Amino acid sequence: MSSGDVSQEELARQLADELRKLRVEDVLVNALVQVSSIGYRRLGATAEMREDRDLEQTRLAIETMRSLLPVLDEFLPRELVSGFGEQVANLQLAYAKAVAEKPDGDG
Repeated sequence: MSSGDVSQEELARQLADELRKLRVEDVLVNALVQVSSIGYRRLGATAEMREDRDLEQTRLAIETMRSLLPVLDEFLPRELVSGFGEQVANLQLAYAKAVAEKPDGDG
């Protein structure tokens, strides 16, 4: 084994160190950012994203964010939760518009 190789034990130690530093709210914020991004992409609002359209996935993104925000309100700064709330509202409006103009039974 060369000095550049990292043993399984060392990798396990590094992972344990990272997990020690992580906070649940940090993971959830990251998850909300990803869920929001996926939700917008699944709207298929642009020609580039049209083939990614899946309005059920957008609805799931909305419901997921809506369910997490009240819990996170106790653990995150108010302005961060408020920003996610605005994202949910915008996503809901875009979803409603997409459903209203849904072509050829997409969904």
